[in-house]
Amino acid sequence: MKFTDLGLNEHILRAIKDQGYDTPTPVQEKAIPLVLAGKDVLAGAQTGTGKTAGFTLPLLELLTKLPKPKGKRPVRGLILTPTRELASQVAESVKEYGKYLPFKSMVIFGGVSINPQINSLKGGIDIIVATPGRLLDLMNQRAVDLTQVEFFVLDEADRMLDMGFINDIKKILKVLPQKRQNLLFSATFSNEIKRLASGLLNNPEHIEVARTNEASAQVEQVVYPVDKGRKREMLTQLIRENNWQQVLVFTRTKHGANRLSEQLDKDGISSAAIHGNKSQNARTKALAGFKAGKVRILVATDIAARGIDIDQLGHVVNYELPNISEDYVHRIGRTGRAGNTGLAISLVCVDEHEYLRGIESLTKNKITQVQLKGFTPDPSIKAEPIQNGGGRGKRGGGGGGRGGNGGGGGNRNNSRGGRSNEQRKRGENSNGHSTRTSKPKPRGQRSRHSD
Repeated sequence: MKFTDLGLNEHILRAIKDQGYDTPTPVQEKAIPLVLAGKDVLAGAQTGTGKTAGFTLPLLELLTKLPKPKGKRPVRGLILTPTRELASQVAESVKEYGKYLPFKSMVIFGGVSINPQINSLKGGIDIIVATPGRLLDLMNQRAVDLTQVEFFVLDEADRMLDMGFINDIKKILKVLPQKRQNLLFSATFSNEIKRLASGLLNNPEHIEVARTNEASAQVEQVVYPVDKGRKREMLTQLIRENNWQQVLVFTRTKHGANRLSEQLDKDGISSAAIHGNKSQNARTKALAGFKAGKVRILVATDIAARGIDIDQLGHVVNYELPNISEDYVHRIGRTGRAGNTGLAISLVCVDEHEYLRGIESLTKNKITQVQLKGFTPDPSIKAEPIQNGGGRGKRGGGGGGRGGNGGGGGNRNNSRGGRSNEQRKRGENSNGHSTRTSKPKPRGQRSRHSD
């Protein structure tokens, strides 16, 4: 099937062609016809599946069929995302695919001045892409009217709930008109997601393009056992020996991201850290430098990395394993995209063995372990508990509150708490093995690692 077979108008098809695409991904092939038919949709799609175009393309098509408004254009399409980065990515998708259409769109998130957003809204906007906190701020100031929304999209709903946005979402839904089309996209389907969907969607069509929590077969996964105190040394050696030029590295905390970035810079490896305590300008600059190749290593926390979309990113490193197993799948989904292969490496110390077992249980996959010469773990070192961080309630992973150092992760069944008071003020979120002894193969020689 081609995009030309999906019932999209010539202006949208022209924009798709400009992007170099002619064949839809599985989620696009399934979702677009259903959305165009006016159906509510509950879609299970991991990051990197092309889900964004799966809702932006039909949304744009449906908007072309609505009567032209008289006077100030009302908001008719609303897309909610959990993070600033993802909001920016989705807004860019709307802009690119709608560039030959007469629609105005804008992105709304916290961490930047609210006044320019208020001024933009005064001129009339057709499509808004927003994070919940800042959108609520604008609603409270009566700067945005959502009473004529025809199409509502909740993207990465699982992460929305994870970050404590459920009450914000409910407040936003209360002002939307009863008659509207709803789309919900989520990587996982917990009972909480199902409850949200039952109250939001009207006789929805359910589509799923990959088994929940399934890591892409395009991504080779490798674990390097290492003592905690030697992780940075191992990472530097791997980067240098393999001449990796673009690597996304994950830490559990904001403080850890800053510290690792500083250490890599001292090792002569250009890097930048991206997390919820960074200003939006700093985050945008770091991401732009990484995409342009000016920054070799981008060190990120889980929340800050949502929305990072680089088709040919070859390497992801879990400098610290996440305490929430599903986050591992989201992390390694940053590589192996758009038909490309990828490599996901995890540096695992004795403290993280329980996390590793949880990840392997979730993904139903025993990850190959590689013993790097010179880095054999000291067997006398005993596992120590990983302390909970702050920021994201007791969920760990996000680090401390504003200016705080945070800490390590917590248990899998920790409370998935909400945002800190400071984040609310900003109207925004925080953020038996097989073994072999060898060096990683050159990129072109790697075989696929299958689940």
